[in-house]
Amino acid sequence: MAVLRHILVTGGCGFIGTNFILMAAKLLPGAKIVCLDKLTYAGNLKNLHSIEGQEHFRFVRGDICDAQLVEGIFVQEGIDTVVHFAAESHVDRSIDGPAEFMRTNIMGSFTLLEAARKHWLDSDRMKGARFLHVSTDEVYGSLGDTGLFTETTPYDPRSPYSASKASSDHLASAYHHTYGLPSLITNCSNNYGPYQFPEKLLPLMILNACEGKPLPIYGDGKNVRDWLHVADHCRGIAACLTGGRVSERYNIGAGNERTNIEIVRMICDLLDELAEPLASNEPRRSLIRFVADRPGHDKRYAIDASKIKGELGWEPSVDFAEGIRDTIRWYLDNPEWVKAARDGSWREDCGKEHPAV
Repeated sequence: MAVLRHILVTGGCGFIGTNFILMAAKLLPGAKIVCLDKLTYAGNLKNLHSIEGQEHFRFVRGDICDAQLVEGIFVQEGIDTVVHFAAESHVDRSIDGPAEFMRTNIMGSFTLLEAARKHWLDSDRMKGARFLHVSTDEVYGSLGDTGLFTETTPYDPRSPYSASKASSDHLASAYHHTYGLPSLITNCSNNYGPYQFPEKLLPLMILNACEGKPLPIYGDGKNVRDWLHVADHCRGIAACLTGGRVSERYNIGAGNERTNIEIVRMICDLLDELAEPLASNEPRRSLIRFVADRPGHDKRYAIDASKIKGELGWEPSVDFAEGIRDTIRWYLDNPEWVKAARDGSWREDCGKEHPAV
C-alpha cells in the first residue's frame, strides 16, 4: 500500500480538485499538499480558504504547461505523489475552441509526466511514488441501450474534449510501459455536488430554475448519464492512490443512470419544494425548452465499477436522491459563490492576492 507524503494536486481549485483537497486535508493530516492551479475561469482559490495558511498546504498559481515551474515544484517539495485533475473539461467549449483543450489536456499532461520521470527515475523516489491521472468515461465513446463501459472497452472519443483526454490517458500509460513510471488512470462518470462551475448541466439547471430562466435541453433530452457524487469520486481516487495497482486503470461510477430530462424534472420538482415559488406561480417544469442537439452528442454512458469494488473495497455511499437535494441546498445557501462564478469577480480577487510564482 502506498504511503502518501508530498502530494501535488493539479487543478485543485476546480470542482473535483477542491473536493479532493478538502477531503485529503482531513484524512491525510501528515501529508504535504501542494495545489497547482492556473486559476482560469473555473478555478477559485477561495474554495480552499478553510485550509489556507495551514502548515501542510501550499498553493502555487501557475500553468501545468510551464515545465520550469512544474519541475521546480517537484524539486522544492520532494513530490512523490501526483493527482492530476487539471483539464479543460466542457464539451461545448471544446467544440467552439479545441486548441486550448489540446494544449492543456495533452501538453499539460506531458509536462507533468516528464517532470515526474526526471524527478523519480533512477532514484529512491520511484519506490512508493504514484502518478494518478484523472480521466473520464467519455473516452470510451457512446453506448447503445445496453452494456457498460469496462476498463478494457476500446477507446472511441467523439468530441475534441474526449479525444484530448484519451490522448493524455495513452501518455500516462505509455510512460509506465516505457519508463516504469508508477502511473494509474481513473475514468469516472458524470460528477455532481458542491463547487461545480455553473456551465455544467446540474448547476446550470438549478440556478436557471431558481431565477425563472429557460432550461435548455439538447435534442429530446433522452441522453443517458451515470451520476456520481463528487465525494464518492474523491474517496475512489484516494482508494486507488493507496491501494491501486500501478499501470492499472479503474472505472469509478455509481450506477445512477438517468436521462437528462429526468434529471431536470427532478431538479424542478425539488426547487418547487425548497425555493421560493416563481413569480408566475407555475411549476418550474414549465421552464423546460428543447433546443437543437450539439454535434457528436453521445447517447449513453454507463460505468461498470466492479473492478474498484472488488479490488479496493470502494462503494458509492451517497444516495442519489439525497445527493441531488443536498447539491441544490448548497447552491441555494451560497449565493455569493454563485455570483462570483458568474461575473468572474473571483478571478480578479485571486489575481490581486496571488500573482504567478
